[in-house]
Amino acid sequence: MIEDDTSVAEMMGMFFKKENWEQDVAVDGIEAVEMFKANAKKYDLITLDLNLPKKDGIQVAKEIRQISPTIPIIMLTARGSESDQVLGLGVGADDYVSKPFSPIALIARIKALHRRVMMEETQFKEEQTQISDDFDIKTDHLKISKVRREVLFDDHAVTTLTPKEFDLLYTMAQKPKQVFSREQLLELIWGYEYYGEERTVDAHIKKLRQKLEKVGPQVIQTVWGVGYKFDDSQINK
Repeated sequence: MIEDDTSVAEMMGMFFKKENWEQDVAVDGIEAVEMFKANAKKYDLITLDLNLPKKDGIQVAKEIRQISPTIPIIMLTARGSESDQVLGLGVGADDYVSKPFSPIALIARIKALHRRVMMEETQFKEEQTQISDDFDIKTDHLKISKVRREVLFDDHAVTTLTPKEFDLLYTMAQKPKQVFSREQLLELIWGYEYYGEERTVDAHIKKLRQKLEKVGPQVIQTVWGVGYKFDDSQINK
């Protein structure tokens, strides 16, 4: 838990203890990054306050993501601060909770997020036994292997995709030109137990586009008032 309010950290510590969870607390941004860098594999999940001394939560999230693209992060934001929530999701947070929050609600979100991560890891391990050189999806310009989590755009690798960014691309590329609403993408990728809101999808789409643009033209299109679609059929060879 990265939190400079010791009363909040102590309160949550009591609730975590009831769940038999162990908690480490960092009280500022610099300490948080140093603690995680020193022993990243020790942690299963991070709660991250946005307003931290020495280094704010956005910068902390960026640096943690450089160390681990997959560690689940729940960001704690001020109530009604929509710009902070979108920014936090954009730099790699998986979910957010508005302050003041209910300890029970935070526990529920932690359980839901951890459960999704464990399911994804189990599925990945099972698929590892079936690895081949084939690609599951081949479009005019894109090749995707779900087992290897590999994406090629005109044979150029698309790197550093987070699990959710990969899943978004994979889901839409399976059905080129089909428009997916934000609600559909939330259900398909985050699952019915996801507690977030539709702007979560927008934030992840933005990051996905930025990474795709490093290797080629944009293939994720916005259909205004509806949602998003994948279409690379109009790109010149």
